[in-house]
Amino acid sequence: MDEAARIVDADEVAEGETLLFTLRDDEGEPAEAFCTRLSDGAIVAYRNYCQHWTDVRLDKGDGARVTNGEVWCQRHGATFQLDTGYCDFGPCEGSVMESVDVVVADGGVFLDDDGYTFDHLGEHEGEGDEEGGSDGGGRIDFTGS
Repeated sequence: MDEAARIVDADEVAEGETLLFTLRDDEGEPAEAFCTRLSDGAIVAYRNYCQHWTDVRLDKGDGARVTNGEVWCQRHGATFQLDTGYCDFGPCEGSVMESVDVVVADGGVFLDDDGYTFDHLGEHEGEGDEEGGSDGGGRIDFTGS
């Protein structure tokens, strides 16, 4: 595998947690994604945004809320099945998260998606939070803040 496509060691991806990383698309624009380990040991990755409001990040840099094999949008409570990306509850019910192709090989997780190149672990610098760094705005927030 191409070491430039290596995201992380596979043993660093935990079940029930997300690991945030930054990609570049074909035009060099940054895009965030996260990977997680499923209960069967498989590792999957998705773009880091809610299907309802695409400016809302699921993992804000400290891990997304994951319970019972689902990732939550903390902004409005939508839940997405991690094995399929399918939204089974919330205002975007029936939508599907955008997957990012990864492969596990040689003890690592590698980007295997022709639409992106791996940039670095962590959030895209300057992102902070949705809408240019504001936290809250006028939208409903289920995190208690």
